Amino acid sequence: MTREEKATVIEDLTAQLAENANIYLADISGLDAVATSNLRRACFKANIKLAVVKNTLLAKAMEASDKEFGELPGVLKGNTSMMFSETGNAPAKLIKDFRKKSDKPLLKGAFIAEAIYIGDENLEALVNIKSKEEVIGDIIGLLQSPAKNVISGLKSGGGKLAGILKTLSEKE
Repeated sequence: MTREEKATVIEDLTAQLAENANIYLADISGLDAVATSNLRRACFKANIKLAVVKNTLLAKAMEASDKEFGELPGVLKGNTSMMFSETGNAPAKLIKDFRKKSDKPLLKGAFIAEAIYIGDENLEALVNIKSKEEVIGDIIGLLQSPAKNVISGLKSGGGKLAGILKTLSEKE
């Protein structure tokens, strides 16, 4: 690979790092052709981009990036694959599910909305991260709960002013 080609790859990687808030680094070495094909197919179905990268070029891209990757460049040893996803926990769920049949991929590290996770022992924590949509759903549910209680209380008060006032005073 020429110096110009390396520079182009570094620029492309830097752009990918800038475009994605959720970046996983995994080791998929040792997977046979069938397993690798199955992993790529599962990534495609889950809307996860999977790319094998050269560690030195990725380290330079991380250095050139505006993001602070902390200790993440330290995991760039051996084979490294990058996984990008719009949903923070999607790659973790895919890795966990895929490992029911295989011992790989191994999680090397992850950058999730500026939080850094190092090591495969963080896989379960990453699986449990809620997506933005799930958090919004939880918030809406919490906000609706008091309103539902008041409405049901008003209905049980019989619709009379005294019943409504009694119900509202009990809710305080």
